[in-house]
Amino acid sequence: MPFKTAFNTIKDEILNYSNTEKRTNMYYSNGNYEAFADAQKPAGVDNKSAYVIGSGLAGLAAAVFLIRDAKMKGEKIHILEELPVAGGSLDGTERPNAGFVVRGGREMENHFECLWDMYRSIPSLEIPGASYLDEYYWLDKKDPNSSNCRLIHKRGERLPSDGQYGLGKCANEIVKLIMTPESEIEGETIEDYFSDDFFKTNFWAYWSTMFAFEKWHSLAEMRRYAMRFIHHTDGLPNFTALKFNKYNQYESMVKPVLAYLKEHKVDIQYDVHVQNILVDHEGDKKIAKKIVMTKDGKQSVIDLTQDDLVFVTNGSITESSTYGDQNTPAPISHAKGGSWKLWENLAAQDPAFGHPDVFCENIPERSWFVSATTTMKTKKLAPYFERLTKRSLYDGRVNTGGIITVTDSNWGLSFTIHRQPHFKSQKPNEIVIWIYALYSDTEGNYIKKRVTECTGKEICEELLYHLGVPENEIEQDASEENMNTVPVYMPYITSYFMPRHDGDRPAVVPEGSVNLAFIGNFAESPTRDTVFTTEYSVRTAMEAVYTMLNVDRGVPEVYDSIYDLRQLLRAMYYMSDKKKLLDQEMPLPEKLALKTGMKKIKKTWVAQLLKEANLI
Repeated sequence: MPFKTAFNTIKDEILNYSNTEKRTNMYYSNGNYEAFADAQKPAGVDNKSAYVIGSGLAGLAAAVFLIRDAKMKGEKIHILEELPVAGGSLDGTERPNAGFVVRGGREMENHFECLWDMYRSIPSLEIPGASYLDEYYWLDKKDPNSSNCRLIHKRGERLPSDGQYGLGKCANEIVKLIMTPESEIEGETIEDYFSDDFFKTNFWAYWSTMFAFEKWHSLAEMRRYAMRFIHHTDGLPNFTALKFNKYNQYESMVKPVLAYLKEHKVDIQYDVHVQNILVDHEGDKKIAKKIVMTKDGKQSVIDLTQDDLVFVTNGSITESSTYGDQNTPAPISHAKGGSWKLWENLAAQDPAFGHPDVFCENIPERSWFVSATTTMKTKKLAPYFERLTKRSLYDGRVNTGGIITVTDSNWGLSFTIHRQPHFKSQKPNEIVIWIYALYSDTEGNYIKKRVTECTGKEICEELLYHLGVPENEIEQDASEENMNTVPVYMPYITSYFMPRHDGDRPAVVPEGSVNLAFIGNFAESPTRDTVFTTEYSVRTAMEAVYTMLNVDRGVPEVYDSIYDLRQLLRAMYYMSDKKKLLDQEMPLPEKLALKTGMKKIKKTWVAQLLKEANLI
């Protein structure tokens, strides 16, 4: 790999941090010195108030950091939410006359530094005297996550090569991608870069279905993921890299935060539609002056001063969701909801506020749009799942450990069963299963329709077919007395990954902004963390609060595994499917040179590191 390319990559990373430090007093920390410290009360905070637009995880986190770290009184914090419920994409509900619904799931890991920093301060609703982090940590220690089956085909048979990446020479393509500066690949897609052979590997099957990446998605986002999670190269095939909640996202993650905010008297207003935030430009300063909104059918305006801070969640992947039921498909809709329209109105005022059309327009027809939630009411079909997982569905412990993917499914079908009950209100022996189809433009293998055209029952029938249920039993087994399935159509669910350029997402705090910040996964954190994660939502909220209020405490930097030689060597070992260094595929001249080099380092620390990584 050319030294100049590697040098430019490192230089870009350094400049990103340097520019951030010049613009604001917000800074990053590493280690536990500041992680365990409390921030002092910032000057002037008693004269300030905050308006948080959106009550998804980013908005809720912003309110927490305003209280905990900026020492703002809760009654001076106002959360304006367009829906009648908080949580945004962290959902979980029982829809009247339909059934249990989760639109998606959240995969978490131990190095979500900002997320765990917040939840250490949120009291558990399950365990008196404990934090939510304590609750989560103890659960994972008692019942650690893992998967006994990740890939299946041929109607319920485990893929013989499951557990192996099968990258071969394609591993070099990943290495070259990581070593290429992001500025060199802006606007490129994954398909633009990788070879045809790469897309035939198990690595791509694992990667694309776990993270919901598709070939036309952003190459830059894939690079960020590869760098961010390189320490989990060994744990992706069997999901030992992941950690999950006890219940669904709303009951586990949202309700404890809402209880914390209620205790601190935060003002949360529902059914409030914010249409615009009017921003004045005074020289090089950007000052939010008015919030234009509708509540109870009446339009009103909130006048703002420079001491009124506004935190905007711009865009949403689950906005405009539509719901079907057992016998009705979820209606197809591409309507733009309030958060997209608000972002468009802001972007029209200043190019520094981003380009929402990049993310919400021209989404390919093949994209993932539909997920479904099945409630299994009897034990009849349990053996079809348990023969894959080698675990009981009914012991309250980890089951699939994450998604199981059907590699020969026309829809790109995957499903998962989390710890049960997934909802506290489930009846005894009910099992909730989440299903998603990565491709929306092809007919199913059993149901000759696109998934976007299917009822809940038909989606369930397609799943049962791939599990190996006899065809003459599928229709009855998928009936409402056995399985109740609710489909959801989400027009923007993979919008985060659309190919983009620098500036398409606004900076968390745009240059010159006095009292306006952007939070959530459509804001650009200067750390180059990865979108489509709970960590990113909380990170942008922390960066925004610390910047706007000059909180004198470091934001935890992204875990630096990409700069750790030990992690890089471990990744090399597992990406080659546990082959020793001299057994890996490489041109003969390189192998000969490697043999010579190995003799020279035989009694050095480098050789010791190679041994620890199982490479020699």
